[in-house]
Amino acid sequence: MTTTDEPLLRLTGVRTRFAVRGGFLGSLVGRPSAWVRAVDGVDLDVRPGEIFGLVGESGSGKTTLGRTMLRLVEPSEGTVTFEGRDITHLSESELRPLRRRMQPVFQDPHAALNPAMTIGDAVAHPLRVHRLATDRADARRQAAEMLDRVGICPPEAFLDRYPEDLSGGQKQRVVIARALVTRPRLVVADEPVAMLDMSVRAKILELLLDLKRDFGLTYVFITHDLATAKFVCDRIAILYLGQVVETGPAAAVYAAPQHPYTRALLEAVPSPDPARRDVHRRLPSGEVPDAVDPPGGCRFHPRCPDAFAPCGWEGRDLVAAIEERWTDPAAFEAESGLVGPLDGLDVSRREVAFPRGGEALAELLGRLRDERAHRLFSAVTAIEHEGPRVVVHLEPGAEPALQPVAGRQVACHLHGVAPR
Repeated sequence: MTTTDEPLLRLTGVRTRFAVRGGFLGSLVGRPSAWVRAVDGVDLDVRPGEIFGLVGESGSGKTTLGRTMLRLVEPSEGTVTFEGRDITHLSESELRPLRRRMQPVFQDPHAALNPAMTIGDAVAHPLRVHRLATDRADARRQAAEMLDRVGICPPEAFLDRYPEDLSGGQKQRVVIARALVTRPRLVVADEPVAMLDMSVRAKILELLLDLKRDFGLTYVFITHDLATAKFVCDRIAILYLGQVVETGPAAAVYAAPQHPYTRALLEAVPSPDPARRDVHRRLPSGEVPDAVDPPGGCRFHPRCPDAFAPCGWEGRDLVAAIEERWTDPAAFEAESGLVGPLDGLDVSRREVAFPRGGEALAELLGRLRDERAHRLFSAVTAIEHEGPRVVVHLEPGAEPALQPVAGRQVACHLHGVAPR
């Protein structure tokens, strides 16, 4: 890897939101009822000559972040700087000269190619758009050279064929050829092998590495597969619900992950070693929350096995904990009559008000807090009751900021705050 200190691409405070227009009235007036916070405050530097990985589950915001880097999606806030130039607010005509130097490789090669265009026309099209060919014959010649370079051989046999005539691996090679024919500096590869058969994935990854070396490319490599990222990436950023939770050299992150989410992702990777298959895995519970209304504090806290009071437990977390507790028939039988219907509770970020139960319910909740029946009870600051009404108060949490930990940046309250 050859890099310089000056980043090729820099993101500062980038946020990307999408409007959600709910209901008939919202559709008529065109006003959003809510916002999906797909990318929510990301700072990243990508250095020339490196492979920078964006890793996370589906719904983590990695694809949106990749498209925002290329200005294929407009950032709502923050700045995107490419080659030292702020491109955040450039018009399409101002961006066009830059597009030849920053190219995408999309996940689905079947959808990325126009079925009505020949392979030769598809690869040559960027040359004509950016006026990099003297005429149609020159464009066709350059397209053939790039097809040959990506392993479509002999290229003359493919120039006049259509995408339907090619296999999935061949289509992805064509997509890569189209991206590289303008000789870009930056390539954002979004899950470039995810849609391919296992038999061809390694070959495409090897091709990407060869092309990086031969053309002096910089990659942003987007994937949900940590095993693949370990194989190809120099540095990685772990994304969760639109935010970076850990970033640093890939070798260091894999050797000693410092964020519970990173550890969970790594523990979910199947091990070929039979001696390691029975190792206890602390996988996160549940699914990725809704990006329209993400958890407060640390966004991973509802699924985190290490969450404690500062992480930002909320009223809805207490309701979810009671629901989880009631999956035990004995607990449901003993407590549901006292608590009452859960959909009848008054729930806010910092409080849960139970309309019934009185002193007996307050004693039950106090006992659960003393026994630490669930991790969130570490955040319960008070349990008050007046007549039948009981109110549980929760400690306010804070959103963790990235901080230096063991040679990388980590956003987690476990570092710098003593768990209680």
